[in-house]
Amino acid sequence: MAVETLSPDWEFDRVDDGSQKIHAEVQLKNYGKFLDEYTSQLRRIEDALDDSIGDVWDFNFDPIALKLLPYEQSSLLELIKTENKVLNKVITVYAALCCEIKKLKYEAETKFYNGLLFYGEGATDSSMVEGDCQIQMGRFISFLQELSCFVTRCYEVVMNVVHQLAALYISNKIAPKIIETTGVHFQTMYEHLGELLTVLLTLDEIIDNHITLKDHWTMYKRLLKSVHHNPSKFGIQEEKLKPFEKFLLKLEGQLLDGMIFQACIEQQFDSLNGGVSVSKNSTFAEEFAHSIRSIFANVEARLGEPSEIDQRDKYVGVCGLFVLHFQIFRTVDKKFYKSLLDICKKVPAITLTANIIWFPDNFLIQKIPAAAKLLDRKSLQAIKIYRDTFLQQKAQSLTKDVQSYYVFVSSWMMKMESILSKEQRMDKFAEDLTNRCNVFIQAIEHMFYRRSMVVADSVSHITQHLQHQALNSISVAKKRVISDKKYSEQRLDVLSALVLAENTLNGPSTKQRRLIVSLALSVGTQMKTFKDEELFPLQVVMKKLNLISELRERVQTQCDCCFLYWHRAVFPIYLDDVYENAVDAARLHYMFSALRDCVPAMMHARHLESYEILLDCYDKEIMEILNEHLLDKLCKEIEKDLRLSVHTHLKLDDRNPFKVGMKDLALFFSLNPIRFFNRFIDIRAYVTHYLDKTFYNLTTVALHDWATYSEMRNLATQRYGLVMTEAHLPSQTLEQGLDVLEIMRNIHIFVSRYLYNLNNQIFIERTSNNKHLNTINIRHIANSIRTHGTGIMNTTVNFTYQFLKKKFYIFSQFMYDEHIKSRLIKDIRFFREIKDQNDHKYPFERAEKFNRGIRKLGITPEGQSYLDQFRQLISQIGNAMGYVRMIRSGGLHCSSNAIRFVPDLEDIVNFEELVKEEGLAEETLKAARHLDSVLSDHTRNSAEGTEYFKMLVDVFAPEFRRPKNIHLRNFYIIVPPLTLNFVEHSISCKEKLNKKNKIGAAFTDDGFAMGVAYILKLLDQYQEFDSLHWFQSVREKYLKEIRAVAKQQNVQSTSQDEKLLQTMNLTQKRLEVYLQEFELLYFSLSSARIFFRADKTAAEENQEKKEKEEETKTSNGDLSDSTVSADPVVK
Repeated sequence: MAVETLSPDWEFDRVDDGSQKIHAEVQLKNYGKFLDEYTSQLRRIEDALDDSIGDVWDFNFDPIALKLLPYEQSSLLELIKTENKVLNKVITVYAALCCEIKKLKYEAETKFYNGLLFYGEGATDSSMVEGDCQIQMGRFISFLQELSCFVTRCYEVVMNVVHQLAALYISNKIAPKIIETTGVHFQTMYEHLGELLTVLLTLDEIIDNHITLKDHWTMYKRLLKSVHHNPSKFGIQEEKLKPFEKFLLKLEGQLLDGMIFQACIEQQFDSLNGGVSVSKNSTFAEEFAHSIRSIFANVEARLGEPSEIDQRDKYVGVCGLFVLHFQIFRTVDKKFYKSLLDICKKVPAITLTANIIWFPDNFLIQKIPAAAKLLDRKSLQAIKIYRDTFLQQKAQSLTKDVQSYYVFVSSWMMKMESILSKEQRMDKFAEDLTNRCNVFIQAIEHMFYRRSMVVADSVSHITQHLQHQALNSISVAKKRVISDKKYSEQRLDVLSALVLAENTLNGPSTKQRRLIVSLALSVGTQMKTFKDEELFPLQVVMKKLNLISELRERVQTQCDCCFLYWHRAVFPIYLDDVYENAVDAARLHYMFSALRDCVPAMMHARHLESYEILLDCYDKEIMEILNEHLLDKLCKEIEKDLRLSVHTHLKLDDRNPFKVGMKDLALFFSLNPIRFFNRFIDIRAYVTHYLDKTFYNLTTVALHDWATYSEMRNLATQRYGLVMTEAHLPSQTLEQGLDVLEIMRNIHIFVSRYLYNLNNQIFIERTSNNKHLNTINIRHIANSIRTHGTGIMNTTVNFTYQFLKKKFYIFSQFMYDEHIKSRLIKDIRFFREIKDQNDHKYPFERAEKFNRGIRKLGITPEGQSYLDQFRQLISQIGNAMGYVRMIRSGGLHCSSNAIRFVPDLEDIVNFEELVKEEGLAEETLKAARHLDSVLSDHTRNSAEGTEYFKMLVDVFAPEFRRPKNIHLRNFYIIVPPLTLNFVEHSISCKEKLNKKNKIGAAFTDDGFAMGVAYILKLLDQYQEFDSLHWFQSVREKYLKEIRAVAKQQNVQSTSQDEKLLQTMNLTQKRLEVYLQEFELLYFSLSSARIFFRADKTAAEENQEKKEKEEETKTSNGDLSDSTVSADPVVK
């Protein structure tokens, strides 16, 4: 049949081809896959939640929260259902009014109190510009209008409550009663009325204490006046101004003159058109007074006691009710008035909200001056004196009180934890025990919060148990009423009330149900329905039920630390204390949790464009205080500690912990991140970042300090558990000296300021303003090359080439000078003439004569001849060559250091081939290829190095040997006078070493020898110079003179002329010194010539080069065309 009902579109072949099964399997597979992914995702979330990032959760951001408060789904009319219609109406009206008052109170506490309190906050005097005050007030007007409507509504509710109560308690005996009220006391109604009066009173106090609000209001009114004179300028229609001004005057009269409460109690409660009579109603007056006394009796017993809960708030309500009673009925119970004032001795002041303090004595004296006159002045004065002594006592006993609270809260938390925890979680509440007074309440709240699951479970059981007790008690009374057969309306009311209470208790313990039970029992307890021993336990049970049903809300309200906003001045002091006593670092979590409590209240601020501005200001302020008083101090202290620990060898400070004390700052780093607004404050990360940044920046400034900062990093990890980041900066040694880059850029200054030592391969500073001279050796150069890379070597040689070009131009000019050239040509001719007679040796006297002749040409202001300057030029050229030599040695040094980890340079495996064999990933192949290329580079560099000297010879030699530079060919003949000049200069420099004034002192200058050897090579004049046999000639000359002096000494020793002997000794020493200096120069020059292959002439070198080229050609011919020729020697 079902097939027939299908539409034609849905008809299909019934043959099963298996496709459906395949589809189903695919779907099942997908679903299985989804479930697996979802399970793993949930597990990740569970893990994340389990090991929470912050020890203290922000309740507002919880992913899941457990709310215990039951919400009423039924309306009051549905709940209040009995056969007694009149009683239904009475209870419904009173319950509705109580609910209305609760709503008004909640609205005032959340919206209006906070809106007024936070007015003017979030803008400092320095940041406010002219006109900001008026703009803020302009934004605030709409809020004041809402407040005006709220206050008006409160007035209406107060009026209605008074009328409804007055209608029930009628003093006219003839008029019919709604219900019998003898013995009926609706105390709950009066308590609620008191709460509403407290709200109005609080609003008055807030506005009265708000100076900023009043100042801004005055400025706003002035602004309106100026607008009034010229409305078009402000783009406002004149006809709209008048009503607006009237509206402002109404707001001022109603709200800002401190008359909110007064206006409420001064209302006309008697209906003019013959309605309810209030002021003349003596029964109502008596009932009113009786209820006030009853409430007061309950409050007075607990006020100022440790078991006090909300009695202070009720006391404020009692004072408000008392004033209202006086205002309506104009009678004062002097004795009761005195009892109210006596409370001031127990509680001199009451905090209404935030930082608003209320003095009951001032209030009562001001509002009921008639009664105040009846009291003597002494008793009034005594209250003020007592207030001062109370403050002094509190200040003195503060420490003691805090300690007792600390012990009390700690023991309570221990009990809670041991009772509620299934498994002992000592680690969690051990932190709670380290708190101080200002965070006890947060610790309590978090204890409830952490155990919310167990608490929720317990609360439901406790509620059911209490409801059961109450129901038992009511059922006993109900049976008693039923058993009495006498019928009366009053008995019927009682029975109806008990039935209503019973029905209402059979359900969740919501606010509305508890209110109805309370009102119903007010009627149900008359006519001695309950015995005295039954009634008190019932009242206790109902009180407990009220407390336990609102446990979470009450804990939240009592533990709300919003007041901290108004006492922010304590925060820096608190942080200083935490810093000093690092043991209690865990307290910070609770303090920030307390500071966060201010946020919900601040969201009601209406004077700024958005409450976000206020929150940002608050956030910024708190963070600045935290940084200044804790984080920055902590960073500096940790850095100082690390520095002193690393530099203990300097004995900078007395670090004996027995003398100077010791703080264990590591405790701060064991804290979990603290949640505040939309950030996590991670103290460990903050300090780590600070140290990383400081160490990095200071290492970049002084690279040679890298080792010290590495040590400090390691110490930070060991001592404080901080995971530091490696700077990855190029490291340098402590005596780094000048950097290659610096020398390269300023090579002209370097060669003139530094002296070269050929044997030790070291450069020494010529003079320095410091107490020490800088030196540069191969290790420094190697470090620099490691810092900048090997590419710097070729660049340095290029710079040296540019420098040499300039110097050789000056060299050529000097050699071309007519005075010099003519003398040199003369000397060459002279040597050719006399060489056969003089044993082919260049005469020493001729060199001395040349020196003297040059000096005659003129000297510089510093006393230097042209030959001195020429010698300096050659020394600078030699220094540049020495520097090139050092660069090559440094490069080899660096390469050998880098290659030392390779086991065998002759047999390096090819990693790329190995990777290919293993068939590894493309990235691995790429990495292997890179490794091979790096290894081959290092091997090649360490094996050969580059022949920079050969390059610098090859580049200049052809130019030097050209016919146009024939004047340079005379150079070899100027070397003897130059060496003479150099030796004289060298001896004078060495002599200055022993003098006090060491300016110009030096012990080495091998740049000269290097320069001479290099230039002789460029000119291919080694043979010409050697033909002079100059050093042999010098040696013979000095030995001959020394022998002559020695001979003379022998002759003179017989004559015993001491002065003459001393002179001869000095002469001999001087001759020996000169000979020694010449010898040293000869050795240096011989060493330097080796670098330039002095054994071969230019012709021989060319011949050798041709032979090599021919060999290469023949070998290439033997090899196949496909082979690649070997790398060239010179790059």
